[in-house]
Amino acid sequence: MDERVKIAVIGASGLYEMDGLKEVCLHAPETPFGKPSDDIVVGTLRGIRVAFIARHGRGHRHLPSQVPYRANLFALKTLGVERVLSISACGSLRENLHPGEVGIPDQVVDLTRFRPNTFFGDGLVAHVSVADPFCPHLRGLAADAVETIGETNVHRGGKLVTIEGPRFSTKGESELFRFWGMDLINMTTCPEAFLAREAEMCYAVICLISDYDVWHEAAEPVTVEMVGEMLRTNARLAQRAIQELVPRLAALDGASCECGQALGRALMTESHLVEAHVRERLGPLVSRYLS
Repeated sequence: MDERVKIAVIGASGLYEMDGLKEVCLHAPETPFGKPSDDIVVGTLRGIRVAFIARHGRGHRHLPSQVPYRANLFALKTLGVERVLSISACGSLRENLHPGEVGIPDQVVDLTRFRPNTFFGDGLVAHVSVADPFCPHLRGLAADAVETIGETNVHRGGKLVTIEGPRFSTKGESELFRFWGMDLINMTTCPEAFLAREAEMCYAVICLISDYDVWHEAAEPVTVEMVGEMLRTNARLAQRAIQELVPRLAALDGASCECGQALGRALMTESHLVEAHVRERLGPLVSRYLS
């Protein structure tokens, strides 16, 4: 890819394209981890070049477990992306987090089981720090953007649990997550957030709350119809939030966090032991660290 783009949006269920993009072009990259979920759409939004990819593919073709997370994030990295905003449909595990509102979590618990969750291995070992899995600066700017729109309540912070899916929770599981202190639940933030950190990109998620999972006695258990209806309502909010946030990100002067240096202390393998094919395969991620 010749074009360099610093900002990317990953679209949720129901958000398969971005409004307002001009001068659009499509990228269909091949990566060492296969093809991304769909073409990467690059266009100009309010004078700023932005990349967009539909996480599940246009038409919703990929199960949460089958989303090619590594290919998606690697492709965005090769495009030059530095900041990734994820949009995600989420369930609420708390009475005060209502459907139609927005959560910007600061923690995540990974309960996925079958997803490749790292770019590394095969002769190059890295142990990246994810004590704080979401970029604090990007989280704050995302929350500010949604609040500026003024259409719904924004909840800053909280714990998000990502389950494997594709099924929804049992009542027993939902009650357990609440007992653990979880606030929100979805199926896609892991391993996406961890891969973004390995790729040294800022990452935050805007959770569009669509339902109360299955724990709430006064609410119907979550269904596809319920999620779809609420997402159609929330999609307009997400589009407006993106348009509000992108200029704020573009105006940032230099690094405001440590996300862009995440691999500096994470690589364990001695440089001279890393084989040429591994260096080439992971070059966009590690070339500046391997002499």
